[in-house]
Amino acid sequence: MDSYKTISKSNGPLLYKERKSKFYGYCFPVTNEDEVKEHIEVLKKEYPSANHVCYAWQMGIETKSYRANDDGEPNNSAGMPIYGQLQSFDVTNTLIAVVRIFGGTKLGVGGLISAYKETAKLALEDAPIVKKVLQQQLTVTFEYPEMDTVMRLVKKHQLKIISQELHLKGKILLSIPKSDYKKTYKLLKAHHKLELKQED
Repeated sequence: MDSYKTISKSNGPLLYKERKSKFYGYCFPVTNEDEVKEHIEVLKKEYPSANHVCYAWQMGIETKSYRANDDGEPNNSAGMPIYGQLQSFDVTNTLIAVVRIFGGTKLGVGGLISAYKETAKLALEDAPIVKKVLQQQLTVTFEYPEMDTVMRLVKKHQLKIISQELHLKGKILLSIPKSDYKKTYKLLKAHHKLELKQED
């Protein structure tokens, strides 16, 4: 797997109404649980009359982790339906929060599942979803006479240079899609005068 989908920026609120209850859906890009906490705290301050701020997040690329929170709603009636939409849209490093303001009529577990799912779906449909390619970095070090060869290879194979130092000794840092990494490494390795170092 050398690519993944995520959202490029936050969006919301997207409003969904069900029997006078209001559900406000939000999406946020996140990379750790501290960011999740911050977003939820901000929403709770923004909606002091909200009965529930339910959410789900998914993070990670090659190994994913997730959490779903019902925030006082009946078990699995809010967090899991929201999480289901994260899976359905196949996005990661994303938090969806749904703020519920009670309208006086109980919706029942089925009604809640449907409302939270629909609100999460609306929020994701409106979110700017982007595809990102996983990259591996490689440092190439070479003597000055090899510069033309290196630059020709970079141009021919459309390799992305992140940084370069070109003095008596040249040093360039390349960013290569993970799926092309082995092939590119082999190609550069064939030129014995180049020194290669894989970066973490």
